Amino acid sequence: MKRTKIADIFDPALIDTTVTVKGWVRSRRGNKHVQFVALNDGSSIKTLQVVFDMSKFSEEDMRPITTGSSIAVTGTLVASMGKGQTCEVQADTLEVYGTADPEAYPLQKKGHSLEFLREIAHLRPRTNTFSAVLRVRSALAFAIHRFFQERGFFYLNTPLITASDAEGAGAMFQVTTLNLNELPKTEEGKIDYSEDFFGKMTSLTVSGQLEGELGATALGAIYTFGPTFRAENSNTPRHLAEFWMIEPEVAFCDIAENMDLAEDFIKYCITYALETCKDDIEFLAKMYDEELLNRLNEVVNCQFVRLTYTEGVDILLKSGKKFEFPVYWGADLQSEHERYLVEEHFRRPVILTDYPKEIKAFYMKQNDDGKTVRAMDVLFPKIGEIIGGSEREENYDKLMTRIEELGIPMKDMWWYLDTRRFGTVPHSGFGLGFERLVLFVTGMTNIRDVIPFPRTPKNAEF
Repeated sequence: MKRTKIADIFDPALIDTTVTVKGWVRSRRGNKHVQFVALNDGSSIKTLQVVFDMSKFSEEDMRPITTGSSIAVTGTLVASMGKGQTCEVQADTLEVYGTADPEAYPLQKKGHSLEFLREIAHLRPRTNTFSAVLRVRSALAFAIHRFFQERGFFYLNTPLITASDAEGAGAMFQVTTLNLNELPKTEEGKIDYSEDFFGKMTSLTVSGQLEGELGATALGAIYTFGPTFRAENSNTPRHLAEFWMIEPEVAFCDIAENMDLAEDFIKYCITYALETCKDDIEFLAKMYDEELLNRLNEVVNCQFVRLTYTEGVDILLKSGKKFEFPVYWGADLQSEHERYLVEEHFRRPVILTDYPKEIKAFYMKQNDDGKTVRAMDVLFPKIGEIIGGSEREENYDKLMTRIEELGIPMKDMWWYLDTRRFGTVPHSGFGLGFERLVLFVTGMTNIRDVIPFPRTPKNAEF
């Protein structure tokens, strides 16, 4: 008989029909007359109660049914008089797929700490918390594609292996086939990358933006959505070595239109999650963050504040608040500064613009004042920066001057400069760290808890 998912089992039309359900046992209780099994199949935060009339089943039949075991049950779906469920299955047949030794299975009890569950990341998706987070993550990924596809954007796959550093950060993972025990050297004693697979030094990408600009100046509007990598030794609740980025790039788009796009985009994604993952978000709110639903709805329904970096610094200086990191014009604002503006001063999301050029990337369009660039950061409560973007410098001479000022090797940038030599246009884009969005929507506080298998310093399990 065809399986019915637990997410679909609560349809009133199925009452008094025969159904087959399959899943993993969350708990079992009862006596010699009747046994109750809570079954979950991952399709929903909800569990289904399966009732075993022990006149139909023996103790030998029931012995393998322990927490973590997997079973299939066929029976009649009936309205339930019990507290906490609207229906239940009265079992007629039972098949055990896989057992789970109670002495060895690590998820026997409820209430495991998130720290403990990170140590068993291969099993933690079976818990309510992480199954809820992963369903929300899946819904958000779908919402991202739907948002851009509905607006005529084209999905562009940019390379994971690159010879350029989009951020100028220098913290990249190298990709090589060279024998690390016997590295070939040049006459100058440097590593001879001409013998490497690509014939040059290559790394895992920190961003698909530069390649994305190539797509935008051909297709008009594109977006990327894929993994990126940072080799920063940052062992904090906000950093990962491998994470996912969404990076739209749009031709004929200025900074104001870019801000509009970013605000519409993030509100769309949150709204979609609220509509499709209501049960999961309510569960996470109950368990971890009572203000979660209010905060999500407030973000969706408010207008984001827009102000310049200079105005933001003035507010911080006049706040009278003591910050761990000093505030001054030219400083790269820290999370504590960003969250003060969002959570205490404006009490809603903020889009900060026109940052000092010295603290921003080379490709950002310079303002006429010669000191600032048309950058934009979207700042969120509990998170700080969630989106970073800019209008890109489309003028060849200005971009070339900035590249030379920063000493960026021209051998890595000729292809990028060609977009300014041949049919250049005003264009803009931004990057959203996917895990930070999932972090905000789920109310979790550690970014390692919103990606299935976190990659962090000294941690690359599985």
